[in-house]
This record gives sequence, structure tokens and C-alpha cells, in this order.
Amino acid sequence: MITLSVLKESRQNERRVALTPDVAKQLIKKGFEVVVQTNAGNGSYFSDESYQAAGAIIATSSEQLFQSDVYLKVNVPTLEEVASMKEGAVSISLLYAYTQPALVEAFNKRRISSFAMDAVPRISRAQKMDALSSQANIAGYKAVIAGAERLGKIFPLMMTAAGTITPAKVLIFGAGVAGLQAIATAKRLGAVVEVSDVRPETKEQVESLGGRFLAVEGADEVKTEGGYAREVSAGFLAKQQELIRQKIKDADLVITTALVMGKKSPILVTEEMVQSMKDGSVIVDMAVESGGNCALSERGQTVVKHGVIIIGEDNLPSLLPVNSSQLYAVNISTLLLHLTSAEGFKWEMDEEITAGALITHQGALVHAFTRSILQRS
Repeated sequence: MITLSVLKESRQNERRVALTPDVAKQLIKKGFEVVVQTNAGNGSYFSDESYQAAGAIIATSSEQLFQSDVYLKVNVPTLEEVASMKEGAVSISLLYAYTQPALVEAFNKRRISSFAMDAVPRISRAQKMDALSSQANIAGYKAVIAGAERLGKIFPLMMTAAGTITPAKVLIFGAGVAGLQAIATAKRLGAVVEVSDVRPETKEQVESLGGRFLAVEGADEVKTEGGYAREVSAGFLAKQQELIRQKIKDADLVITTALVMGKKSPILVTEEMVQSMKDGSVIVDMAVESGGNCALSERGQTVVKHGVIIIGEDNLPSLLPVNSSQLYAVNISTLLLHLTSAEGFKWEMDEEITAGALITHQGALVHAFTRSILQRS
């Protein structure tokens, strides 16, 4: 029997949990034993009693919690947690290991096999394991709602006896999962939506949701991998920024989602552009955790610069913890069931999902992309 420990999240203001009671119950039926840290689900409104009703054990001591075979978290484990893990055990969480050299070293010292939910290959048969997509869907929705809450006007066209209210104009940068959900949400609220993306293949998706795609000359030269831009030239960025400069002046709400895998997010909205925007308009910088797409955004803060409200919330999924935890729990349990059999972990090292998500194993860094980034840093 494989024993799983669900650790309480230690990140500040984090309200998600790695496993929900209903998913824990399903895993228990499949032969796993589930141990849950006391109050691990409180932020998502899942009580210890709800886990016990599902058949899970509530850990009454640190020793009980850290005697398991597998440790599940949403966010990166702390160095103290890794030091307490059973040697040779398995850790599964969002990891972004190419930014965590000390953690990689700590895993290797204790021969912990670490799987990164953010490194699960974005292929069709792994869709149910894709935590980046599930959490980005929630974040894209919440970004629009957060922007709407701060915007001093309504989204839809409204005809009244006192006159007509024109619809809000929403400008979205990036048509990945988060951007597409933002488009759909803004359109449902009645806004006029324009979208810019470096990947020309997203045009059809944008238009299918009712958005207007803003094409940038030279976009067909941009290299992408796994849904992310891998290389964007200075010349292309200049063309994109010129287009933004023209459009941003009229926007009521701007949402930026642009990420570059393994690198700092590109600056798309300069201070000059912010100055050109209308007083009371809003920017939601969804890339703030990776450096930000707006030059004036501040991580974890909502600020007003040049009359523009700039929201730098760095953990949007945590603001909707019930749904984001439900989706993440399905992602992590699906991966876990893929990796194991009745006898334990299968360790199919050449299998695409295993090879893509496994970062450290038996005291070594085995993930090629992570190794290449850490060697350059």
C-alpha cells in the first residue's frame, strides 16, 4: 500500500489544498492510504472532519505526517519539509525546478524523487493532469472579475432613458489558456475585446470566442514550445509594442498574460503607455510572479500610477480556492494513478509523461531542461 501525505500550504495567503476529500476518497478506494495534515483544507473550506468522512487519516504529529511514501502539495515544498521527508520518498507539486537550485540539491541529498506538476507534457493524453491549464483557467476568469471590481464603469452596452452607456473595451495580451478564459469571461459580461498574441495560430481561437485578433507583422517567426514562446526577437517586440501603444489609449481594462518559459516575462506595457491611458482604467498583470508584463506593476500589490489602477495579484487561483483545489486534486491524482500500479511506482523512465515530469531521482537531477537552465545560471 502506498501512503500519501497531504501537506498544508506554507506560502503566504495560499488557500488551496493539494487533495480534496472527494478525490482522497477515490484514491483510498484504489488502495492508497491518505494522511492529511491538520487544517490543510481549511482555506478551501474542506474541514478535517470531511477528510475523515472520506476515509483519510488526520495527522496528529509531525512524525506521523512524514512517514509516508508520497508527499503532495500545491506549491514548492520548503527545505524544512524536504529535510523531514522519508529518504527515498516521492514529492509531487508545482515546482518550477529551474528556479529552485537549493531545493533540487535538498531533494538529491535525501534521494527524493520529485515530480513537477508544471512540467507535465502538454499532450492530449495528459490533459487531465495539466495543472498549469486548470489553474490558468481559474486565473483568467478571476483576472476579469478583479478588473471589473476596480473599474468605475460597467462592461455591457446599456440603453437607458437617460442615454446609452457604451460597452467597456478590454485589451488582452496573450491567448493561452488564461487569456482565452479571460476573453470568454469579458465577452459574457458584455465587453468589446481585442487580443494580441505572438502566436498567429491563436487567431482562430480568439475569434471563436468573439474577440478581435490584433496581428503583429513577423509573428510567424516566433518560436514556441509547449504553448509558451521560447524566443522573441527585439524587432518583433518593438512591433508589438507599437501596436499596443496605439490600442492601449482607448482600453478600459488591460489584462497581460505573456510568459516566456524559463525566462523573465517580457515588458509589454511601459510607463509611457500607462501615462497614455485614461484615468481610472485598470491593468491586471497576470505575469507579475515572473517579473511582470507592466513596468509599473508591483508583485502582490494593487497600486495607482499616473491615474491607472495596476493589479499585481500573484496568486489569482488562490482567490477561488474551492474550484482551483478541486481541479488541482484531479490533476495530481490522475498523474499519481498514471505513475503507479498495485505494486508501487512503475518508474517507466522512457515513458513521455514520466520523463517530462520527473525532476530528481535517486540522488540525481534527471530533467534535461531544468539541468540546462541551472547550468547557465
